[in-house]
Amino acid sequence: MVQKEVVYVVSDSVGETAEFVVKAVATQFNGGHVEIRRNSYVDDFEDIEDVMILAKKDHSIIAYTIVVPSLKEYLDRRASEEGIMAVDLLSPLMNAFTTKFNKEPHHQPGLMRKLDEEYFRKIEAIEFAVKYDDGRDPRGITRADIVLIGVSRTSKTPLSMYLAHQRFKVANVPLVPEVQPPDELFQIPRKNCIGLIISPDKLNEIRKERLKALGLASQANYASFERILEELDHAEKIMKRVGCPVINVSNKAIEETAGLILEILKKERSF
Repeated sequence: MVQKEVVYVVSDSVGETAEFVVKAVATQFNGGHVEIRRNSYVDDFEDIEDVMILAKKDHSIIAYTIVVPSLKEYLDRRASEEGIMAVDLLSPLMNAFTTKFNKEPHHQPGLMRKLDEEYFRKIEAIEFAVKYDDGRDPRGITRADIVLIGVSRTSKTPLSMYLAHQRFKVANVPLVPEVQPPDELFQIPRKNCIGLIISPDKLNEIRKERLKALGLASQANYASFERILEELDHAEKIMKRVGCPVINVSNKAIEETAGLILEILKKERSF
């Protein structure tokens, strides 16, 4: 039986990066005969001393990804004193970044994992916004961070997607006189809901353009002033009943409205 060589992977975070690099290198040397022993979340000198004892006993290599300067310097010094080969997998590239871009690294462990977690939260929020768009499933109302309500063409869907990219789970519900709003809308805290209103003239203009884009007559009831006033009156009554903050989106860009929504939520939730 062939004796496996041992490589100690040491990291002040999880250590996945170092292990991946070691495995990639090991494949070039009949990698099946290399045993990787991972030491994660190393955050003090005692942890490093423990690894030194083991690495010296096994006559092994230490491959490390440590970004905290004091720990890195201590590991380098102790490895040199003990005659252990220690390979820094990050510093050469970090030094190149510093030289090329004239910026200093944060020296903070776990930042890549934090970025990964934020990415997956964003994907989850986007999927949520798609699933609970346009009142498709009222269960989303009670699960959402933000619920947007308003008549058709008040930018509920684009706002939902924009806020989802900021990692907020958003559901939106259209308010139509002929359709009773879902009961869930009156069960959530008022601070979770935002009403979107718009001037009749602006809504008339937007709806006419929408009909034109669909190849339909601009005189359709959807764009008539009578219908618009009826819808806006109905929406205002629902918003008053919910007791939610209201934003007029008449002449606002999506980014501006989203900023106002986040300001309102921050203020409402601070009490």
